[in-house]
Amino acid sequence: MQNTAQKLSINSLYQDIDANTKSGTLKKPTRTTTQSRFTFIDLFAGIGGFHIALKNIGGECTFACEIDKSARETYKINHTISEDRFAEDITKVDSCHVPDHDLLCAGFPCQPFSQAGFKKGFDDIRGTLFFDIARLIAAKKPKVIFLENVQHLLKHDDGQTFKTIRQVITEHLGYSFYHKVVRASDFGVPQNRPRLFMVGFKEDKKGHFTFPPPVALHMTMSDILGGQCSKTIGYTLRVGGRGSKIDDRRNWDSYLVDGTVRRLSPSEGLIMQGFPAHFKLPSSQTQAMKQLGNSVAVPAIQAVAEQILRYLYDHESE
Repeated sequence: MQNTAQKLSINSLYQDIDANTKSGTLKKPTRTTTQSRFTFIDLFAGIGGFHIALKNIGGECTFACEIDKSARETYKINHTISEDRFAEDITKVDSCHVPDHDLLCAGFPCQPFSQAGFKKGFDDIRGTLFFDIARLIAAKKPKVIFLENVQHLLKHDDGQTFKTIRQVITEHLGYSFYHKVVRASDFGVPQNRPRLFMVGFKEDKKGHFTFPPPVALHMTMSDILGGQCSKTIGYTLRVGGRGSKIDDRRNWDSYLVDGTVRRLSPSEGLIMQGFPAHFKLPSSQTQAMKQLGNSVAVPAIQAVAEQILRYLYDHESE
């Protein structure tokens, strides 16, 4: 159980996160409210990390898709979206039922490409789900696409999987393509979480999009855990290996705090992922930690999304 001091510390950290994520640094050109607003769809949405980040900077989610039942329930509790705009299985989504949108977001299944997965890539049916993303991009032609996956995707099958994805986006769909491994700790939260971010623009005459530079940490694991922690930046939250001993190579949720082993709680995991204080997780700790492990780090997504909009607005104003 957390003591009162720890709860107060967590509340103050949430205030810091809320201030940092909601302030935003995006400077939009002068235009009407309708013209300024952008729309996005949230594929493989999980519990809505993309949704929070893009809503923070003025985006409106017009369609989402998530097949996991428990994650869907968490998404519906925390985000406003009508049932007819919230699909389950992307393979059954008819593009005619997807609204036009400016930005397509997708944290598509990473298990086939991760070190922890079987590394089967496109031989695994989950790997082929990328082609359902491509199908919707071809039909709807959004201005921008923003994809997220594990960094190992770059090296899978000696780089052939990533090469295929890049070719589909550039040669078959006609988008520019930029990529970078981005860490959550580069954008204010104390979690390593290296993830491959891929961005593409339908109209890209400039051809020099750059990812945002890192910012200083807003907090450390000592701040989150309410005592002197042996690690400044925490382990990457994930699904497998939960409950491992602190000296086990699979450990990611146990920390040495003031000389005592402490296990990470869901509320502390929310902070490490940059979610707001009001976000509601399942009462089951197992489900809560699973959903956090499958999510994205909100501040990292938001920083890149802001950069995307700057680039897009600058291009449109030329």
